[in-house]
Amino acid sequence: MARQNVAEQFVDILVRAGVQRLYGVVGDSLNPVVDAIRRNSAIDWIQVRHEETAAFAAGAEAQITGKLAACAGSCGPGNLHLINGLYDAQRSMAPVLALASQIPSSEIGLGYFQETHPDQLFRECSHYSELISNPQQMPRLLQSAIQHAIGRSGVSVVSLPGDIASRSAPEKSIEHALVTTRPTVRPGDAEIDKLVRMIDEADRITLFCGSGTAGAHAEVMEFAERVKSPVGHALRGKEWIQYDNPYDVGMSGLLGYGAAYEATHECDLLILLGTDFPYNAFLPDDVKIVQVDIRPENLGRRSKLDLAVWGDVRETLRCVTPRVRAKTNRTFLDRMLRKHADALEGVIKAYTRKVEKHVPIHPEYVAAVLDELADDNAVFTVDTGMCNVWAARYLSPNGRRRIIGSFSHGSMANALPQAIGAQFTDRGRQVVSMSGDGGFTMMMGDFLTLVQYDLPVKVVLFNNSSLSMVELEMLVAGLPSYGTTNVNPDFAALARAAGAHGVRVEKPRQLAGALRDAFRHKGPALVDVVTDPNALSIPPKISAEMVSGFALSASKIVLNGGVGRMVQMARSNLRNVPRP
Repeated sequence: MARQNVAEQFVDILVRAGVQRLYGVVGDSLNPVVDAIRRNSAIDWIQVRHEETAAFAAGAEAQITGKLAACAGSCGPGNLHLINGLYDAQRSMAPVLALASQIPSSEIGLGYFQETHPDQLFRECSHYSELISNPQQMPRLLQSAIQHAIGRSGVSVVSLPGDIASRSAPEKSIEHALVTTRPTVRPGDAEIDKLVRMIDEADRITLFCGSGTAGAHAEVMEFAERVKSPVGHALRGKEWIQYDNPYDVGMSGLLGYGAAYEATHECDLLILLGTDFPYNAFLPDDVKIVQVDIRPENLGRRSKLDLAVWGDVRETLRCVTPRVRAKTNRTFLDRMLRKHADALEGVIKAYTRKVEKHVPIHPEYVAAVLDELADDNAVFTVDTGMCNVWAARYLSPNGRRRIIGSFSHGSMANALPQAIGAQFTDRGRQVVSMSGDGGFTMMMGDFLTLVQYDLPVKVVLFNNSSLSMVELEMLVAGLPSYGTTNVNPDFAALARAAGAHGVRVEKPRQLAGALRDAFRHKGPALVDVVTDPNALSIPPKISAEMVSGFALSASKIVLNGGVGRMVQMARSNLRNVPRP
C-alpha cells in the first residue's frame, strides 16, 4: 500500500477535525491538496471566483455552525486575497483554518516568481501563522493550528509549499487527539463575590449585551428580572438578546435607537456582558462599570472598569443570579421602558408616511417587507454601509434567525460571500443576502458561484446607485459628496443572463410579489430594488467634529430613521408598567 503524501495527511487531519469543505481558487502550489480532496469523499472542494469570497464564506460557515471551517489560496497573490475575509473572521471570533500555499521551499527568500511570506503577512489577523518547511512538522503543526483556531475562536494560517505537500508523509506519524470544542469558563470566587456586592449596593442597574450573550438568553432575562434592569445591546448582540425581552431598551451606537443610550448613562451600575463595543464615546464615564468577557484581553480596553470579570456570560450569571438580593423597585426600569417606547414612536413615521407610494422606493420599506416575508429561521447576511442600518432597525430576531455581517471589521462586499458559506451549511434553510449596490458589484463575480452550485441564496439588492454611507460621512463632515455615484446596469437582467432568477422592482406595489416569487424559486435569485438614495434623515443639528465611518460626534448624535416591528414590542413591554 502506497504511503500517504503530506497533502493527503493534511486533508485527513482536516476531516478528523470536522471540516466538511475547503473554499478556494485552485493554483499550481495548491494542486497536491486539491487532488487529495478530489480523492477523499469526506470533504469537498468549493470553487469560488475570488479568494476573498473563500475566506468570508468560511467565516460565515463557522459562525453558523460554531465549528471549524476552512479556506485556501495558492501562493503569492492567491493567498493574499484571503486577508480581508480572514480579518473579518478573526474579529468576529469565527474559528477558521486558512491554508496559504507557498512557492517551492528551495526558492523561499530568493525573490522567486509570486514570492510572498504568508507566515508573516497573516500574523496580525490570526492567533497562529506558521510555515511547514519539513514533512515531519506537518501533523503537529496542523494540530496546533486547529486548536488555536478552535480554542481561541479565531483564525489560524498554515503556509505549505507545494513541493512539501507532494512529499511522502512520515512513515510513523502520530495520530494526535484533536480538541474540537471549547470549554466554558467560570470566573474566580473573588470576582463573583465582588460582583454580587456591587449589584446588591446598586439602585439602578443596566445591562448592555454583545455577541458574547449567545446561548445565554434565558440567564440574562432571569438576571434582569431579579435586579429590575433595562437591557440594551450592541449590533452584534441584537440577534441573541432582543427577542422575547420584556426589558429591551434598544441599541446603542451610531446606528442606535430607543433608550439604550439613556439607560447606560442614567444607571449607577453598568454591566457589560460579552461585548467589545468599540465606540467608547457612547459609554459613560461617570458610573460604575463591570465587564464580563470570555477574552481577558477585551477587559477594560474601551472604558475604565470598576471590576473586570473573566468568564463566560452564561456561567457567570448562573453563579451570580442566585446569590444577589432580588430587587423590588422597578422605577428605573419602567422609566427606561417608557423612554424607549416614546423614542420609537417618535421615529416610526419615517417609514410609514406614504411609503407605499414613494418612488424611488424607501429602503426602510424594503427592509420592513423583507422582515415580514422571510422565514422564521432565515439567515440574513448584511453588507456594510446603509444595509447595516436597515438590518439594525427592521430585522426582527426570534432566537432562530441569524444576522451575520462584517460588524466588527466593517468590510464592504461581505454579504454575498457570507451567504455562500451560510447556504452550504444547509441547502434547505432560507439565506438572504442584503446587498448594497456598491458591495455587490465589488464581488459580483461570485454570483456565478451561486449558479454553479445551484445555491438557493436570495440576493435582495438595495440599489440606490451610490455609496450612501460615505455620502453621509461627507455630509456630516461638511464636505460635498464626491466619487460616490455608481452607474449601474439592470442587475436583474445580469442575473437572468447568468442563469438565475432575476427581477427588477421600481415601484413599491411590486415589491412583496417579487420577494415572494424569489423565495419560492428553488435556485439562486436576485431582486434588484431601485431605492431612494436620500432616504435616511439625519438630525437637524450636526457637529463639525463628527468623525468619518461609524464614529460619534462630540454631541453624541445618532442616525434617525424608522424601527420596523420593534415599536410593537416596545408597546407590549409597557403593558405591565404602571401609569404615572
